[in-house]
Amino acid sequence: MNPRSPTLEGFRAIFRRPSFGFAEIAWRWSFGAAAGLLITLSCFEYLDTLSVTRGDLLLLRTRQPVLISQAVGNIVRGSGFRLLEAFIVLACALAVGWIAVATLARAATVKALIGYFRQNSDAAELEIRPLIGLMFLRVAAAFAGILGGFAAFTLMGFASTPEETGMAFQFALVIFGLVWLVWSMMNWLLSLAAIFVVSNRQDTFGAIADAVDCLRLRGRQVFAVGTSFGLAHAAALVVASVAAAFPLGLATVLPGRMVLACLVAITLLYFAVADFLYMGRLAAYVAILELPEPSFQPSAPTIQPGGSVDPYELILSDVPAPG
Repeated sequence: MNPRSPTLEGFRAIFRRPSFGFAEIAWRWSFGAAAGLLITLSCFEYLDTLSVTRGDLLLLRTRQPVLISQAVGNIVRGSGFRLLEAFIVLACALAVGWIAVATLARAATVKALIGYFRQNSDAAELEIRPLIGLMFLRVAAAFAGILGGFAAFTLMGFASTPEETGMAFQFALVIFGLVWLVWSMMNWLLSLAAIFVVSNRQDTFGAIADAVDCLRLRGRQVFAVGTSFGLAHAAALVVASVAAAFPLGLATVLPGRMVLACLVAITLLYFAVADFLYMGRLAAYVAILELPEPSFQPSAPTIQPGGSVDPYELILSDVPAPG
């Protein structure tokens, strides 16, 4: 019997059970909409704290870039501390909300995936506290990555002279790329560890250790799954980019609202496909753990048709031992 491919099982899962993908879309898009609304309201509240004088309004109505920039500078002068406070409060609120929503959503989706492969909806127990720890580590890694990238460009500005700006900018880009690479690896490992929390009922650090052991023992299968779904994601991005080029090319002919509606529809469709592929990849990782490992079984010797065995032929076991 040929071993089942985890990659094919992942694609088969999202096609047979599209509810997996729709569940991922539901919680991600709901949180994204709530976060967008919160950010928008926060921006309006911040703008309400700014004072605009009659002189600033006069400069804004001139439609001269230099005068408009001067008016904007006068309006936002002294409000940097309020903006920083608003950013900190908003970031903390979104982080806490994401930890709560992502914990419950990931526990439910992983439990459903494990039940799908075990053919038993009660095959896995929900573990909330270890998942909260994993989500907290993911948020901490994201904040560390943001601070690392910001620090790279900030130090570039302090340490470089006007003549060395280009070289310093390239160096900052290299540091930013390394920070992004480390963050993406940590985020991927913590995402993989969530499976072991539900499957093996591990705690936070035990799940991380199991994820590392999975990479060590089944790294080839994990790499194959990641590569396959990564290529599928890249293909979806290329198709979405090509599709978005058509309404942009007709921007001079079509109304602006129609062009914007087409771009929004294409973007949402791409995000939906990306969420489906993410669930397919997660299902493939679960399949690596749940499917039996392929074992080599030597085939029994066969006799060719028409062949016969000579009854007088000595067999190795019939030869007497020497001495």
